[in-house]
Amino acid sequence: MLPVLEGLKKTALGLLFPLRCIECGKEGSLICVACYNRLPCILPPVCPFCGVGKLLDTSCNNCPTFETCIDGIRSPFRFEGTIRSAVHQLKYRNLRAIATPLAAIMADFAKDNPLPYDIIIPVPLHRKRFRERGYNQSELLAKEFGKLTTVQIEKDCLIRHRHTPAQAMSKSIHERHYNLVDAFICQNESVRGKRVLLIDDVATSCATLDACARALKSAGAVSVWGLTVARDIR
Repeated sequence: MLPVLEGLKKTALGLLFPLRCIECGKEGSLICVACYNRLPCILPPVCPFCGVGKLLDTSCNNCPTFETCIDGIRSPFRFEGTIRSAVHQLKYRNLRAIATPLAAIMADFAKDNPLPYDIIIPVPLHRKRFRERGYNQSELLAKEFGKLTTVQIEKDCLIRHRHTPAQAMSKSIHERHYNLVDAFICQNESVRGKRVLLIDDVATSCATLDACARALKSAGAVSVWGLTVARDIR
């Protein structure tokens, strides 16, 4: 009976509060088919490290200039247009439901662009930021991604033990990198010998993902790759 009741509940909620596309307002889904087809995809060829599109046999202008610990980063979209709106709705407007379609897009991307991982870890928020927001958007994405890929999620290993200014407030890549030195620690050994996939909403300078990777490798992770919804390309 429980699945039937749950289905009836969802149907009733759908009738009372129909989903609308965040971009055009069309009923039916949070991102309609027409708007989905216009999403700003990152097209190959891409840099083998940072995953940003580049011409063959040319150097990448988007790779971090600091020495990195993360093995690589991938993102299906550029951080603009409807994707920017979607991430902002998830992150700042409490539209938690949009984590489901975004995670589905990430899972489809990961299927077409395989990465080595045994375990999924969301980029954590500091407890102060978590109290302000009430949830961790990266954890919501990771949970939905984990359901679709049937890969174990470990959300209690990596913690952000030092509060730092919002990365968007930092003026340079090096400042972002410096702000995050030793900001993350692993409080258990659940990643020892594992290949980790870090999940986050947006990668800009890669400093956050790299700081997480440093902590995870210090705790014994074999490799660490990052997967985000979007990439803010300079």
